[in-house]
Amino acid sequence: MTAPRIPSPATALLQRVSSELGGPDDVREFETQPPHPVPLPSRLATADLAWASVRAVCLMTGIRDMPDPDRISTAYRSDRVLSVDGIAPDVWSAYSGFWRSADGWVRTHGNYPHHAARLLAGLGLGAGAGVDEVRAAILQCTTAEAVGLITAERGLAVPVRPEDPRLDARSRTTPLLDVAHENTDGPRDARPASHVGRGPLAGIRVLDLTRVIAGPVCTRTLALLGADVLRVDPPELAEPEWQHLDTGHGKRSALLDARDERFRELLNAADVVVLGYRPSSLDRLGLSASALTEDHPGLIVAQLSAWGMDEPDRAGFDSLVQAESGISLIESPDGDRPGALPAQALDHSAGYLLAAAVIALLRRRRQEGGSWTVRTSLRRVAAELLGMPRTLEPVSEREFVTGDHSAAFDVDGRELTTAAPVLPGFEFVAPRRRGSDQPRW
Repeated sequence: MTAPRIPSPATALLQRVSSELGGPDDVREFETQPPHPVPLPSRLATADLAWASVRAVCLMTGIRDMPDPDRISTAYRSDRVLSVDGIAPDVWSAYSGFWRSADGWVRTHGNYPHHAARLLAGLGLGAGAGVDEVRAAILQCTTAEAVGLITAERGLAVPVRPEDPRLDARSRTTPLLDVAHENTDGPRDARPASHVGRGPLAGIRVLDLTRVIAGPVCTRTLALLGADVLRVDPPELAEPEWQHLDTGHGKRSALLDARDERFRELLNAADVVVLGYRPSSLDRLGLSASALTEDHPGLIVAQLSAWGMDEPDRAGFDSLVQAESGISLIESPDGDRPGALPAQALDHSAGYLLAAAVIALLRRRRQEGGSWTVRTSLRRVAAELLGMPRTLEPVSEREFVTGDHSAAFDVDGRELTTAAPVLPGFEFVAPRRRGSDQPRW
């Protein structure tokens, strides 16, 4: 008797995603192993997570061609090929990193000026204080004290903790992609698209209320597949130009206050809304998933957060979730100093998984009607990764020419180079400058 084949970690994850999204009961006919692992070497199964996340989009879209593992690696580490006018931007602030405390380690995030200012204020340091001053201030504190001081000023800092297997096991009993369906009057009325789109999502209007990496990766993927994606940012909340361009392919970009009446007009005509801000902030604006589906029957809402709905007030980034979840200590280079995954893999995987969910829910809305909501978080993706098989040491780095997996664009006279798209058979449309479009469909 032939023993049943044990699915690979990537296939097992893809099967879970398919089951949660109402996809095929058995993905083994669709799923084939890559010619070589995705070159994202780590002790944890980062390569499998990345492969399964991209393949989930292929599965829900019906793309049977095999993605290129090297291209997936390049996309996950897009900052390594990104350049604007031939210059690679500085993507990490000196205030972002690991700091030794009196009894352990602290991880901070200060890439945005307002976060850096709050970090310094929490530590009692003046504007422009240097790295040595930050290091000395944190070293005088316990981890709990340093984190408490910084977060009291609304800065971003977390303790670097060991993993908690029981907590992660409990998390994995909950859906990775949490789908909810509400019976309403049926799908939204068909409307002519506001642009001539091509691809499987042509004519679908997506309102993109996200920033940083995970949410924009989701909406960039939907735009790649032909959706009309309009990203709307608050006028007062700036974002580094390079970051906006790195994930802005195929989207239009507008600046508009969510309290403006024109914002409601955008919502009225949207098929999909993707949310990437803190849940509590969205609640205050009347933009929670439940409020949106109540006010706009037939809407699909995809919501991403750092820590999940149990911590709606808490801001976070991939690097902070890695540190607090135990990933950083698992990836330690020497058993003492914290390490990191070879990419912002929680961000990118969350983005592709959420895009797969939107594609699946568009199909289900056509078949079943109603409004749909799907949620995930970086912390939930971390729990999934921590439950996958791991190795004692990372595999050796596979060398390949990253330039073979890049794309070049002219953006208002500026030369932009980014990672190329991971989906076979599709090509990016150039991103647009932040706020260069009108807030209308």
